[in-house]
Order: sequence, then C-alpha cells, then structure tokens
Amino acid sequence: MNDRFDRGWAKLKEIDGEAGEKVVAALNDVAPDLGQVCIEFAFGDVMSRPGLDLKSRELCTVAALTALGNAAPQLEVHIHGALNVGCTPEEIVEVVIQMAVYAGFPAALNGMFVAKKVFAERGVQVETTMN
Repeated sequence: MNDRFDRGWAKLKEIDGEAGEKVVAALNDVAPDLGQVCIEFAFGDVMSRPGLDLKSRELCTVAALTALGNAAPQLEVHIHGALNVGCTPEEIVEVVIQMAVYAGFPAALNGMFVAKKVFAERGVQVETTMN
C-alpha cells in the first residue's frame, strides 16, 4: 500500500487488535475507501504522532467518544484499546466520570455502561472508591 497505511495498520493492530481489524473488514464490501482513510489518517497520521503516549491518546479518545454520547460501538473498541495499551480500569472509570461535568450525566452514564460491558467481557475487576 503506502507508508501511511502500513504505519496506520500497525498502530491499529497495536491498539485495537482484532476488534479494529474487524471494523475495517466490515467496511470492505460497502466502503473500503473509508476504512483506508481511517487507517491512514486516524492511525497512520494522528495516533502515530510522537507528542503523546498511547495511554494518553486512548484516554483522550475514551473521553471524546463518551462526550459524543452516540458512539457506543467505537467507545467499546477504544475502551478495549485503552486496556490493551496499559490504561487501568480505574483510569477509564475516572475519565468517564469526568465527562459528566463536560458532556452531561446521560453521556457519562452511557459511557460507564459501555465500560462495564468491556470490563465484564475481559473479566476485569475495578477498584471502586467513594468520596
């Protein structure tokens, strides 16, 4: 393909593994160009930049997708990705809670239910705290 695609494909696999590959594959019969652009731009250009580590990038992505409030499938993939690159479940929970302030409680609640689903799928325990 090209350098951007190759770099993006490697980064996608590093972050999202098989889940990311399935998303791209699901586009092949209807819009393969969209999958290619996503790989090249999102993963080849942006996620591969040196300014932030992958943990920080995935926490930012979890925050943004939670705040959108209408991207549960993408949020699920990126919560898996966040865990894959070393984020703790507690960090993910805190990011989603923070979104209640900036995106509202419905978005944060929806995001937390996606996180809960991912944690259950992976058998991940969350250390809960109450202030």
